[in-house]
Amino acid sequence: MILDGKFPASIAAAAQALQRGELLGLPTETVYGLAADADNEQAVAKIFETKGRPANHPLIVHVASAQEVRRFASAVSDFAQRLMDAFWPGPLTLILPRRPEVAAAAAGGQNSVGMRCPSHPVAHAVLQAAQALGVYGVAAPSANLFGRVSPTTAAHVKSEFGDDLLIIDGGACEVGIESTIVDCTRGVPVLLRPGVLTPEQLSEACGVAVITPQVPDADAPRASGTLESHYAPKAQVRLMTAVDLQKVIDAYANEKAALSVPAAHATVAVWSRSPIQVPPTLVTQLKRVLMPENATDCAHQLFAQLRSFDAQGVTHIWVEAPPLTPDWDGVRDRLTRAASPTR
Repeated sequence: MILDGKFPASIAAAAQALQRGELLGLPTETVYGLAADADNEQAVAKIFETKGRPANHPLIVHVASAQEVRRFASAVSDFAQRLMDAFWPGPLTLILPRRPEVAAAAAGGQNSVGMRCPSHPVAHAVLQAAQALGVYGVAAPSANLFGRVSPTTAAHVKSEFGDDLLIIDGGACEVGIESTIVDCTRGVPVLLRPGVLTPEQLSEACGVAVITPQVPDADAPRASGTLESHYAPKAQVRLMTAVDLQKVIDAYANEKAALSVPAAHATVAVWSRSPIQVPPTLVTQLKRVLMPENATDCAHQLFAQLRSFDAQGVTHIWVEAPPLTPDWDGVRDRLTRAASPTR
């Protein structure tokens, strides 16, 4: 059931559902979350079960303000505090040392916990109302089946879980991809998941250079959305440069077998910024959609566009790889994981 988040009665109903240990489809500025009371182990277990998510893959705890952080975190470093001051409320998650008596299930059994204060007004209102009922933090991974495309509208959430889930409609998500995650448990800030906040922005705000690992970091705590394959639509995603994209389109038009795409049955979508020439023979089989030139606009559209391609019955999605600049890191990360063959 979808409730309009503009009405106080909807906010109250959402908070009461969380207090009862039920799940809630919650809008944030990044994506919609599948929310539950972070301190209620049975409620958190419902999240893992409903999503089909491994129980050791941690969830992010959302709070109404930075004042609630000390209920879950045993320590907050100076640079972590500066990051909160600069970017909360907003699309930034901090990994902090966890107080042992709280949120163990939400943290996937780790001694750290991911925390975020969302800026979406509906999320903020729900979190405040829930806090008044004794729910001080809400665990909320993206509201989709595990590994699949994250939802950015209430309708997306309903398509994943049906009418039985209570969903608060807060409109389309402004950011469109998940939060930036910074590990603050090792004495220096370490970027675990890129988002719309760049390393330069983070470093300037916290006064310490943010480390960006170039290879998987064995010392890093587990964090949401960092598996090799994630955010995947039903269609097969392939990332290419603009030059290679044109080459495979030309080869496909010539029915070359190298693509392993059955020409008689495949429907291909092309999402690119660069001009692409589509041969007349492929007009009915190839759907061309322009990718925004701006990284922020592309992030806003990314998951909705992948879902749209799935809804159109596309079997293959050929995407022009984003530029290798920091502002595109979040989009490139999501597309790379969506294109991973490991499902």
